[in-house]
Amino acid sequence: MSRLLTLRAGPHALQVIRSRGLQLDDVDIVPGASGGAKWLVIGGLDRYLFGDFLQGSRPRPLHVIGSSIGSWRAACLGQHDPVAALARGHHGYIYKQLYTPKPPVAEVTRVLSAILDDILGDDGARQVVEHPTFRTHVLAARGRGLAASERRLALIAALGSAATANAVARRSLQLHFARYVFHSAGDVTPFAHLQDLPTTHRPLTAHNLRQVLLASGSIPLLMEGVRIPGEEGIYWDGGVLDYHLDLDYGPGDGIVLYPHFYGHIVPGWFDKSLPWRRASGHNLDRVLLVAPSPEFVRSLPGGKIPDRRDFFAFAVDERMRRWQATLDASAALGEELRALVNSGRVADVVQPW
Repeated sequence: MSRLLTLRAGPHALQVIRSRGLQLDDVDIVPGASGGAKWLVIGGLDRYLFGDFLQGSRPRPLHVIGSSIGSWRAACLGQHDPVAALARGHHGYIYKQLYTPKPPVAEVTRVLSAILDDILGDDGARQVVEHPTFRTHVLAARGRGLAASERRLALIAALGSAATANAVARRSLQLHFARYVFHSAGDVTPFAHLQDLPTTHRPLTAHNLRQVLLASGSIPLLMEGVRIPGEEGIYWDGGVLDYHLDLDYGPGDGIVLYPHFYGHIVPGWFDKSLPWRRASGHNLDRVLLVAPSPEFVRSLPGGKIPDRRDFFAFAVDERMRRWQATLDASAALGEELRALVNSGRVADVVQPW
């Protein structure tokens, strides 16, 4: 068993890994979950995967899909220098999130928009949508009914109603939000068949990519809703519907390589407090999940993964110190996965899901 990593595989992924290890040619899809500051704990994994493992030549496109911070990570991967894009994003996320006490939504939106601009740089949007190998998919949630309003009381009512209904049935979320997938894959997207929630596919372009990414990370009540060029309505964080991307990844001989913060998958944002609502079954068949081990997490500052509550729990300098220490420690995760891949030992440590 790996000391630093948890590797879990569904039945098909396990068969592939045991047959020939983890090979780039076998990877069809790379998902990225919502989670805000949690992306720092897998920064080292991303640097290895984005900058090395996934950069080899391959006979077919690789599809990347993300919501919220997962979509921002996808935008890093789609640039010519993904490691440099990650570095800009990590630095901004740690050191440029400086807020007044109880900041209004406009202030939070402004600060995070500037960090997104740092990630994309001058030409990142074009590089992402024109990438010769990677096809980027960004999940966003279009508000319906009261959730289509930016008025705080209306949003509070919408979110309360959505949370209550979701506890009974996840499909009830469609009364409040509609799933939109903006992507650069054209007709060959592997997600055209999604039916768990009503899904609309729209083109991802250099013109709309920034606003789509901003929408995908715009948490209701924390940030402003986003209007996307050429689209109607107000868009919110894709994690509202697809928190950890419990999706039907479709048929295929290859695998879904999923670098994740946790060893489990929570379907939607409202499911975080519902312990019975965890991904299982068919959707995991092709998934190889790679996450920090519990032992590694215990070694981090405070024995925890960074999250949004740290803004309230720590002074600014202490939060920055803890987040930077977590990012630094995450380098060991990338090196451990690199060693497992290069030695052909992934099959020795992977656990059946």
